[in-house]
Amino acid sequence: MNCKQFNTIPLEEVLLYLGHLPTKQNEKEAWYLNPSANESQASFKINKSLNKWYLFSEGIGGNNTDFMKKYLKASVNEVLVWAESQNFSSFQQQNISNRKVENLPANYEIIKIKNVQHPALLEYLNERKVESQIEFLKEIHYRMNDKNYFGIGFKNDSNGYEIRNKYSKICLGKKDVSTIKNSSNSLRVFEGFFDFLSFKNVESFLEKNPCDYIILNSVSMISMIKNSIENYENIELYFDNDEAGNRAVEMIKNENKNAEDCRVLYSDFKDLNDWMIHKNPSPERQVRQRRR
Repeated sequence: MNCKQFNTIPLEEVLLYLGHLPTKQNEKEAWYLNPSANESQASFKINKSLNKWYLFSEGIGGNNTDFMKKYLKASVNEVLVWAESQNFSSFQQQNISNRKVENLPANYEIIKIKNVQHPALLEYLNERKVESQIEFLKEIHYRMNDKNYFGIGFKNDSNGYEIRNKYSKICLGKKDVSTIKNSSNSLRVFEGFFDFLSFKNVESFLEKNPCDYIILNSVSMISMIKNSIENYENIELYFDNDEAGNRAVEMIKNENKNAEDCRVLYSDFKDLNDWMIHKNPSPERQVRQRRR
């Protein structure tokens, strides 16, 4: 994806993915609270026909690329990496992207948050081979489009929840990374929370100690962690084996010489969870086989 292509995507869709909804709108324009700051009165305006924005509280505006540079505090290249991994529905309709689209809830209400108990969700975790890591998860019941749903919830740093079940892959609330601190000088970075849970299954068998963890919840969030990782002595990277994962690893290693690409563990599989599901029914047995 290039800047011209990204700028044709409705900015409303971009903001929706980020968890921002308009306070008022009509056929010509939409008004939002400042996505980058706290405010009580909407000052961020989108001109729908031009697909341009203007932030009255700061006196600046522009196109999609300009907005994401400001929002992510990132370069144009980093913005395009982010945009390419989102698979916005309007871009999908151009038959350019081939990745799975996440359904994004426009309006929702979280009804209940509790420990994971529902048999269907427990079965789903068992199928993903991470049922033993239930302590990191919640069972979320929510209402959307006048219907009730439930799913596995993994909390992010903005108090949003990544929601997963057999039929849904969405984020409730603002999209953000998830950080787990253990006062360590070492860090492990994962693309998704199922990869993190899969690693926790084999962490002791790999003779690795718990450390700090960052789960991106989407490779698109990579620019959000640049300042968070620079002071770690050791950084292990567990990204997907695809083009987006390759770029993410390259970006981090270029700026952090102590970062290590650890995908050799699951080099023949899409990601760490895929390896866990298909080749690691018994973590201890699998690790023994790899050490022979």
